[in-house]
Amino acid sequence: MPYLRATDLPSGYAGDRFRALLEKPGILGIPGTHNGIASQQAKAAGFEACYLSGAAMTASMGLPDLGIITVDEVCFFIKQVTRASGLPVLVDGDTGYGEALNVMAMVRAFEDAGAAAVHLEDQILPKKCGHLNDKKLASAQDMAAKVSAAAHARRHLYIIARTDAAASEGMDGAVARAKLYMEAGADAIFPEALNTEEHFREFARRMPGVPLLANMTEFGRTPFYTKEQFESFGYKMMIWPVTSLRVAALAQEKLYAAIARDGGAHNCVDQMLTRKDLYKTIDYDGFEALDATIVKTIVPEAMSQ
Repeated sequence: MPYLRATDLPSGYAGDRFRALLEKPGILGIPGTHNGIASQQAKAAGFEACYLSGAAMTASMGLPDLGIITVDEVCFFIKQVTRASGLPVLVDGDTGYGEALNVMAMVRAFEDAGAAAVHLEDQILPKKCGHLNDKKLASAQDMAAKVSAAAHARRHLYIIARTDAAASEGMDGAVARAKLYMEAGADAIFPEALNTEEHFREFARRMPGVPLLANMTEFGRTPFYTKEQFESFGYKMMIWPVTSLRVAALAQEKLYAAIARDGGAHNCVDQMLTRKDLYKTIDYDGFEALDATIVKTIVPEAMSQ
């Protein structure tokens, strides 16, 4: 039923619901959902949490992932995804949108928007995707101060500290930073852009008892690993951050090319979600039922399949 029915709203803080998922056995798979309907489709597929990637949010706005969107713009996505799906949402907090005070403001804004968890990274602006070259790192102490500020400001938000240090400081540097971030108040660690199974396993061995997040992004430095493989490496969470956006963007590109070529979309109908299935996904009937003045919609027969 639609999110407007109070009886159907999730109970309890989002951060607590996220923690509860991590207390279950096994690894938590968290797909990227770049908008509301994507989060509904992820939920329908059986996922229990979803992810908002900075790269996916910016790309959906026609922008590069260089840390140039604002807290308010991210909160728009958080509200959209949480109210559409009701799932606990892990949000990419980039570098925290400034220094310690900015991080504290971000944490409160994200919580108010409905976020369950956030990850912060130890780059400086302008930041880059973790799988690109020439990333510039903040000092470990400056990043630890941001983590501490986030932990101080949160009411329930689950805090994951991401380190991009493996590429420039090696495994020793990445592990040292991760330990410092945990001491500063992080709940979990996200070692970004590890590129071999042994690197993933070594990081996990050197961070015993710490929940770890793995990033399975396409076209990056990490080879394709499955959820089961990451679990065997010692990881508690994994994300597919930009996958839904990539698939949707390619489908749209092909659609517009077909319309330009054929003078219409008639040759693409078999690639579309039907009106009937779209309405089912967004619970059109449930929303209509909230208002007795709305006459129940009858889907046109030609579009019912």
